[in-house]
Formats: sequence, C-alpha cells, structure tokens
Amino acid sequence: MKSMTTSCLKFSTASFCGKYQLSTFVLAEHEGGSLKPQSFSAIKAASSLGENNHVSMLLAGSGSSLQQAAAHAASCHPSISQVLLADSDIFIHSLAEPWAKLVHLVQQKGGYSHMVAASSSFGKNILPRAAALLDVSPITDVTGISESRLIVRPIYAGNALCTVRYTGSVPCMLTVRPASFPVESMSADSKSNAAPVEHVDLSSFGEDGIGKSRYISQSSQVSERPDLGNARVVITGWRALKSANNFKLIEKLAERLGAAVGATRAAVDGVTLHSSMQVADYGLVGDLFHVIPELLEKLPEKK
Repeated sequence: MKSMTTSCLKFSTASFCGKYQLSTFVLAEHEGGSLKPQSFSAIKAASSLGENNHVSMLLAGSGSSLQQAAAHAASCHPSISQVLLADSDIFIHSLAEPWAKLVHLVQQKGGYSHMVAASSSFGKNILPRAAALLDVSPITDVTGISESRLIVRPIYAGNALCTVRYTGSVPCMLTVRPASFPVESMSADSKSNAAPVEHVDLSSFGEDGIGKSRYISQSSQVSERPDLGNARVVITGWRALKSANNFKLIEKLAERLGAAVGATRAAVDGVTLHSSMQVADYGLVGDLFHVIPELLEKLPEKK
C-alpha cells in the first residue's frame, strides 16, 4: 500500500467544539421523509473518525417531507448528537450553489473538525464547491479511515489503495464510498433517545451568486435491483458485449445475485448505454477471497 501526504451557529453547536476534540457534520440526503441509504454509510464513516466525536447531521429542504426526515434522522443512529435543519424552498433541489453556501455558513458558525458526505452525485456535486469556499482540499472516494486524519482512498482507477494523511486546515472534508461503510438495517430508537433538532439561522444567508444554475427536471430509472452507488455486488459489462441487448445477459445474472449492473466507460460510449451505469474505466474490483465464496453460495451446484 502506498502512503502519501496531502496537504457559532446560534444554537448549541459552538459550545460543543471546546468540549469535544472531534466534531463532525454529515451532509445527508433525504427523499420522501426518510434518509437515503448512502447517508447511513456517511454516518458510519463519521462515527469511525474517533471517540468522543460529536456528530451533527445537516438536512435541508422544505415542507412536511423535511420535517419527517428530521424526525427520522434524530432517532436513526446512536452516533447522531444533533440534527441541523435548514428550512427553505431554495434547498428543495440539490443545486450546488445554494447548498455549498449553506455548508459554508454552517461550518463558519459551527467550527467543525470534519465534514462527511457520501460519494454520490449529491455529495460530489456539493462538496467540491463548498471546499473551494472554505479554501480546503477535500479527500474523495474514501474507502477506509485509520485515524481522524489518516484516510484510505483508491488511486490508479482503483488498482491501488493510497493512505493519505490530511495536514490542511479544518474542516477535513471527506466523501465516502457507501459500499465501503456498509450498515445493518437500522430501526428508529424511542423518542426519548432522539437527538435534538435545531434550526439553522438563515438570516445571514444571502442569495447573491446562487442563481448560476436552475432546476429543470429530474429523471430516474426504476429498478428492483440495488442502487449502483450503494450495492455490495456490481456486475460490470465491458465493450465486448457490443450491444445494449447483450447486457440483458448481465441483468439476469445480477437479478440472481441481488447485484447492480454497471458498465465500463468504453461500454457506455461504444454500446450507447446511459452514463449513470458507468462505474470506472476498468470496472469495480473486489477482493476475490470475499467475492468468490459469496458467488459460489448464490449459484446452484452442478447436477
């Protein structure tokens, strides 16, 4: 393994900073009143940064869906110490400009040591812009956390793992791969164990510079298979399959294994597949000592 080095909210967050060495806020995604699965992986990554880590979760949007998501978030995981709620119509759609400015506002007033988001289109859209506003260098696609500032991430298209020691200023910003931080199914705790929900003071949130993009529409593919970004098993097709019709062979295998279907960039370009299927230039690589035994369990024995 190669090692290299890279370079107060009006509510109660500021008071925690002196009490706890670590203070982290998780940028969470929600839909339909519930947290998305990748947000639980981000919470697990945040909780693994060290002991006595005060973990806050930031949710933004408006309406009843946001309130339901906040109630869910407050009791979804024992590591959550506080839920921060930014209630405004400007955050309904995940546009990078307003969300990055919100992250900047929360960090300036809260002084967190770490910031964590999932390596999804949501996190990868917002955190780089927020990092630029905060003048820090984010560490992306994290697959392991050894210490609070000692991070493991893939390099060379996933063919090697690199251990990075972060030596920059706070916050240490991370996007984590959900599949590297799997979580068991969580059940909400009783209301007595729920973390407090506090509203972010948006009185100083100016809307200058956030109109550079606008929401038009959103389309998604409905499938019973796991989401590609969260799946533990991904069956990847290469350019040799030649046509989208031949990818149906992979889809049948994926259904049998409970896996997601991905494609290399060459397959996406050459076979005319949707870009959301692309996983990497050379596909995703797994540990054979873990993958093969699971594969053999799923496949039937030869009769």
